[in-house]
Amino acid sequence: MAIDAGWFQTYLSAFVACARGDGDLAALLRHYGRPLIISSDDGVVTLTTEEDVAAVMQGELDGLRAIGYDHTDVVHLELTSLNSTSALIRGTFSRRDRHGHELNCPTVTYLVTEDGAGPRISVLAAHGG
Repeated sequence: MAIDAGWFQTYLSAFVACARGDGDLAALLRHYGRPLIISSDDGVVTLTTEEDVAAVMQGELDGLRAIGYDHTDVVHLELTSLNSTSALIRGTFSRRDRHGHELNCPTVTYLVTEDGAGPRISVLAAHGG
């Protein structure tokens, strides 16, 4: 499968479903490589095992559920192919509750790499506020 907007939409759909509580965590985790590097204003963490990735992502999903998350509107999405095996995807996402009220609006850049197992997010960098 190519690294393209369709692949990212499949990832985003899996993330949204899991954040609402009606998705398959294993399906979401298939979108993340190992190691997975996560960078934010809080620091940088390198996750090397599937269990580590699952624990961090479950924490993020639980946090979204706790604030009443329902869906995400894509405000902006930009895909830049770097070479035949990697791309940068930069997006701004309006996370909303079931009434349509915005909960937050993060901008995130993903480095997606493709090997024999298919595209995987290798770096997830949340932009600072």
